[in-house]
Amino acid sequence: MSKKNKRNNSPFVFSTNPDFVPPSAEDHDQDTPDPSEQDLRVHIDRKQRRGKEVTLVTGFIGNDEDLKQLGKMLKTKCGVGGAVKNGEIMIQGNHRKKVIELLKNEGFKAKPAGG
Repeated sequence: MSKKNKRNNSPFVFSTNPDFVPPSAEDHDQDTPDPSEQDLRVHIDRKQRRGKEVTLVTGFIGNDEDLKQLGKMLKTKCGVGGAVKNGEIMIQGNHRKKVIELLKNEGFKAKPAGG
């Protein structure tokens, strides 16, 4: 493929319109709905982790800051490490029952998913 046929994946937008205003990152932040409107799924994952289990919480709708706060609360209450990446919360180990109980106490609708 020649260079001129490749797409430019640059984040910059060029326009000849003098009134053009590029969209900002703040426009894409969405408000976090009430916890009772959230439908979270909790499942155990071992893929690409050398057989070690992690508890994954998916389905969170809202901004990243609220997701990070929820992840920190879950990690603290379970007493383990974890991470918040790509819109999901990873908790080290098999803590599915405890995480579901904690989420329900916070007002979320949480269901176990997977086997």
